[in-house]
Amino acid sequence: MDISLKWLNAYLEPAVSAREADDLLTQAGLPIEEHTALDGGDVLLDVEVTSNRPDCLSHIGCAREVAALSGRTLKYPEPGSVKPVGSVGDLLSLENREPEGRPLFTARVITGCSVGPSPAWLVERLESIGQRSINNAVDVTNFITHEFGNPCHVFDRAKLAGNALVVRHADDGETLTTLDGKVRTLKAADLVVADAERAQSLAGVMGGADSEVSGSTTDIVFEMATWDPVTVRTQARRLAINTDAGFRFQRGIDARTIEDAAERAVALLVELTGGTLAEGVLSEGKPFPEPQLVTLRPSRVERILGITVPAGDIIAMLRAVEIGVEQAGEDELTCEIPPHRSRDLPREIDLIEEVARIKGYDAIPSDGKLSVAVAPPQADRLAVRELGRVLTGFGFDETVTFSFASPKRAEQFLPAGMELAAVDEARRPEEPVLRPSALTGLLACRHANQAARSAAPGDVRLFEISACFGQMPRGTSSPADVPPESVENRNLSLLMDVPGSADSVKRKFNDRQAGLRAMRGVIDAAVRAMHGSEAAVEIEPVAADKIPSPAWDPSATGSVWVVPAAGERVMLGLFGLVSADAQKTFGLETPVIAAELNMDGLVSAYPPRSLAHPLPSFPHIDRDLSLIVAEGTRWSAIASMVGGLGLDRLEACSYVGVFRGEQIGGGKKSVTLRLRFRDGDRTLRHEEVDPQVETVVLQAKNSLGAEVRA
Repeated sequence: MDISLKWLNAYLEPAVSAREADDLLTQAGLPIEEHTALDGGDVLLDVEVTSNRPDCLSHIGCAREVAALSGRTLKYPEPGSVKPVGSVGDLLSLENREPEGRPLFTARVITGCSVGPSPAWLVERLESIGQRSINNAVDVTNFITHEFGNPCHVFDRAKLAGNALVVRHADDGETLTTLDGKVRTLKAADLVVADAERAQSLAGVMGGADSEVSGSTTDIVFEMATWDPVTVRTQARRLAINTDAGFRFQRGIDARTIEDAAERAVALLVELTGGTLAEGVLSEGKPFPEPQLVTLRPSRVERILGITVPAGDIIAMLRAVEIGVEQAGEDELTCEIPPHRSRDLPREIDLIEEVARIKGYDAIPSDGKLSVAVAPPQADRLAVRELGRVLTGFGFDETVTFSFASPKRAEQFLPAGMELAAVDEARRPEEPVLRPSALTGLLACRHANQAARSAAPGDVRLFEISACFGQMPRGTSSPADVPPESVENRNLSLLMDVPGSADSVKRKFNDRQAGLRAMRGVIDAAVRAMHGSEAAVEIEPVAADKIPSPAWDPSATGSVWVVPAAGERVMLGLFGLVSADAQKTFGLETPVIAAELNMDGLVSAYPPRSLAHPLPSFPHIDRDLSLIVAEGTRWSAIASMVGGLGLDRLEACSYVGVFRGEQIGGGKKSVTLRLRFRDGDRTLRHEEVDPQVETVVLQAKNSLGAEVRA
């Protein structure tokens, strides 16, 4: 931002030199990029203002910093005395239809104006910072913008249809000719200031040519407002309009700062145009917030800065930058944040930084050594390491893929009821959306392996821990400028080839079954590594009409649940075959199996409780049963049936395998399970186990319609 040294010194007593202003503003965190000598002994200073200090985007803001750090007196300009005549309500009406996008809008009317050239002092002020003089009315608005940092605008009242100002969203396709002479086509999300018929100004960005103040203007409507920064930034970027007003509104202006700046502007307009101010102000907006109070502890200042700063010095330094401070206790100061600093001083630590800034960072000693207390890694970091160890042990390679994807690929994994999250990323125009699943990256990586012939079909196993994105659709009643609700999840994504012949990409039914069992084993191992050996994994088949996205094969997809040793079971995600359509989209020849598990649920119990048990003193007896059941019977139903019997001395029931064949019959399968019995005090005899096995056989026949395979 450019400031004039002569203009800056108008608010300081005594005056400051260019070199001293450079030093003081740099100490304040506002470094000077360049000095430029001007006519008449003035100097133009190019000040770098960070985004958190919009209060310094003005000459008074910079003068406030210089005064605070140098002990100079800050002189605010006198607004002048103006005697109003008549009522503003008789000359103008104001309506706000979008209160969320306009925290405060104010309008005043000045009648009987003579618009013409500006006086020399005003022209000099504006030209010193590179501004072109237009006329006395418009020049006042530019002057106030750079004096107080509050942008403002003037309308020709005679050009406002219905003598009205209406704050509203533009009609889709509505046009507005801005002050630069360009015709802008607006969208429904754009916010405008209109009259009774058409848009007259693009809110917070640029005024319109149709209501421009000119030499023929006699009645002026003076407007000063605050706008939602996101709204201003969005429409300014879309229309590629960069203005001093938009630059300030995008960084935020507190509505409580308007009154002083508006009074100064109106007094200048009356003085320079010879007009008469109508009594009253049209104002619509949200109620002003309560005073912002922050507690500051001098002892905390000492702990953070490493130096002792007496409470009296802290009070003096903060009051110098217009922060109200009162002693509230022996080690407690109550600080009232001024409106122009409300955005960057919300916490105690911000006030401590303010003390350090005003005192000077050179007053804080620096030690030649940095003392670092090494803390153990956080549990979630350790969990990620352990997951990596488990997965690499199963032959998986970790990948890091792009967060962007093409819409065609991303839609394969888009859950029902969600929308893709699009971004404006000019460097990747072919991939403009954020991935709803990291499997988009893993499948693309698998295709790259296939194209390079870097691994034989059946040998590739990949995993990635990363964020995935989406957004909820905007409701039909939601305003057009309200963005959809974003959704972000951190998932563990797994991808592996269906095993089979390394010389061919063709796979049989049994190959797919073997691959699903292998992936199930990987999931079991990962869950137990996070939740402990007592945790169980349950897989529930997902019905074809409930498949969440087109990427999953309806015939072989299941939801993954973890059942901890204590507590309720939690759904982690999905696993199953990738659908043929998805494989075709990614150009894969070998069928693949995928899994996607939510990281929060997966690592929530890490580190798991370690349960130690003494080794058995006596041998066990195993009995294998082969039950012929319907093809649709799940292993979980068989395991639940056995567990519900409460068999005496039963130690475990485990899955052995499944067999299908002509001798079994169509629509059926033979499931082999292993029952393990043990007595902790003595050696079991086989005749003691036989009744338990018979009980299982009988219950299997009754509840599952099973037959025992000989």
